Amino acid sequence: MSETSNKPSKNNPADKLWGGRFTAPTNEFVEVFTASVGFDQRMYKQDITGSIAHARMLEHIGVLTADECKAIITGLNDIMIDIESGQFAWSTALEDVHMNIEARLTDRIGVTGKKLHTGRSRNDQVATDIRLYLRDEVDAIDAELKRLLEGLVSLATREVDTIMPGFTHLQTAQPVSFGHHMLAWCEMLIRDRERLVDCRKRINVMPLGSAALAGTTYPIDREFTARELGFDGICENSLDGVSDRDFAIELVSVSSLIMMHLSRFSEELVLWSSAQFDFVDLGDSFCTGSSIMPQKKNPDVPELVRGKTGRIYGHLMSLLTLMKGQPLAYNKDNQEDKEPLFDTVDNLKGCLRLYADMMPQIEVKKEKMYAAARSGFSTATDLADYLVRKGMPFRDAHEVVGKSVGYGVETGKDLSDMSLDELKVFSDIIEQDVFDVLTLEGSVAARNHRGGTAPEQVRKQIERLKKYFKG
Repeated sequence: MSETSNKPSKNNPADKLWGGRFTAPTNEFVEVFTASVGFDQRMYKQDITGSIAHARMLEHIGVLTADECKAIITGLNDIMIDIESGQFAWSTALEDVHMNIEARLTDRIGVTGKKLHTGRSRNDQVATDIRLYLRDEVDAIDAELKRLLEGLVSLATREVDTIMPGFTHLQTAQPVSFGHHMLAWCEMLIRDRERLVDCRKRINVMPLGSAALAGTTYPIDREFTARELGFDGICENSLDGVSDRDFAIELVSVSSLIMMHLSRFSEELVLWSSAQFDFVDLGDSFCTGSSIMPQKKNPDVPELVRGKTGRIYGHLMSLLTLMKGQPLAYNKDNQEDKEPLFDTVDNLKGCLRLYADMMPQIEVKKEKMYAAARSGFSTATDLADYLVRKGMPFRDAHEVVGKSVGYGVETGKDLSDMSLDELKVFSDIIEQDVFDVLTLEGSVAARNHRGGTAPEQVRKQIERLKKYFKG
């Protein structure tokens, strides 16, 4: 772009599809600077699909003859083949995907190609293309989300009885089933799917027919076109139809939430795969080494996913800022919505795909997790609950257990390692049955209620999720 001159373009203004009013050619740098075909050409399929539906509607209302409609559709399908085979030459002078395709259509079939744009504008055309594109991408994102969920459920099923330390403040809190921990991630991703499905409803509304901003004088049948394109409804206000980007911002917002969840998961995997935790091995296929330290196995996939989260947050702020000062209706600013949208979709799909692929290769180090759970007084709450069941007020029980933990810190003993005589120093109501609750297995199994970490409950959660996938 920097090498482009500021001289007028050699193109005749009449060569532009909008050039009738102009007498001077477009400045060469302006032509490059304002063109979007370099990135919006990825919507070629949606643009052609929308144009075919529009042509059929024009035939339906009598603006096109059957032969004209057939010629347009054949021409557009041939252009689709050219694009997908790499035989289509994109032109910056034609600015965008829409004008490139329309100009090529006219070259192919002559004056009939010029009739296709009757009753529409690039404003409602691009708004329709974006919605069609995002509708397809939402479905692809949802498929990857579901695949990741299935991988997590499979991992949880495998590790229902594996005990790990649960954390608060990254300090050992209470023992939990590793399967239970994986199902927590499932709940987050299920909510993400629900948001995605809800967002799709607002994407799947058709702006075509809004024309430039006020509608058109032709007797168009918008419902006909909407049915052709599989839209659930039409935009009810033409001004809003061409200028609305709420649906796009909402998708990036939903994407930001998904990435936030993936980033939290990434943080745990980075910690768990470190030598200090050594809870999991991520599999060689999803790690890289060091150019200088041959012993290194770096968790690059989780780290990069964690990093890409900030990138998508940035796209959300970019789109919010892009829209905040725009008057109705369409403004050229909206050309800047494509690249953040495309980049969000590409990176979100990539991150989800990597995570879904990585799940089956995660090796869980059960012994290391079990040892870590035993070393942090993780059954302290169980001892307090035991004392409460024996009749002691909870606050008094809390103090007793705190003192016993202090003794454990001094002596290097976990609660389950202390003798009955040692425990009785802190309360004489403690009996031999206390050891039933001080074991990790006993602690986990005791939380046997809906949503709890007991293996019995985890298995019930897994069955519920398997039914969810079938639904």
